[in-house]
Amino acid sequence: MSPRGAAPGGGFTLIEVLVALAIVAAGMAAVLGALTSSADTVSYLRDKTFANYVALNQIAQVRLSGQAPTTGDTEGDSDMAGRKWHWHQTVSATQVPGMVRIDVSVRPADVEASSDDRGWYTTMSGMWGDAVGQPRGDLPDWGEQLLAPGSNAAGGTQGGTTPGTTPAPGTTPNTNPAAPPATQPVQRPTNLRVR
Repeated sequence: MSPRGAAPGGGFTLIEVLVALAIVAAGMAAVLGALTSSADTVSYLRDKTFANYVALNQIAQVRLSGQAPTTGDTEGDSDMAGRKWHWHQTVSATQVPGMVRIDVSVRPADVEASSDDRGWYTTMSGMWGDAVGQPRGDLPDWGEQLLAPGSNAAGGTQGGTTPGTTPAPGTTPNTNPAAPPATQPVQRPTNLRVR
C-alpha cells in the first residue's frame, strides 16, 4: 500500500505539472513575440521598398516630362502594389544654373503623421537640368590606370601606348612605336601532378 500523498507508480504531482506548464507557456510567449516582431519587420521593409519605387517613379516622371519643373512643393498620390501611396515633392534650385534638385518623400496614404516631416518611409533625391558642360576633347585611357614613369599627363602617351589602346595580354607596353611589342614568356608551374 502506498502512502496517502504519493502518486502510484512514481508519476508527477499536480504541482510539478503546473510548474512545467508555466515554463513552457513562458517559452512559447517568447517565441511568439519573436515571430511577431520578425513579421512586422518584413512588412515594414516591403512597404519601404515599395515607397522607394514610388519615389523613383515620381522622379522619372518629372525627368521624362520634357519640361523644367518649377521650384517649390507639390503633393500627390500614386497607386502601387494594390496600395495608395502619398508623396511630397520638393524642387529646389542649385548653384549650377539650369540644374534643380528633386526630393521626393513617400509614405502609405493610410498612415497619418503628426507633422509634415514625420512618418515618411523614404526620401529619394534626383537632379534635373539642361546645363551642359563644354567638351574637353580628350578621352580617358581606361585600360591603364596608373601613369608610367616618363609619361606626359597633359595628353601625351601613357606608358608607351597610344591613348585608348591597351597592350595585349602577355606583352609589355611598347615605348618605341617603331619596334614590335616584346612578348614575355609565360611560366607554367612544374609541381602539378595529375591524379
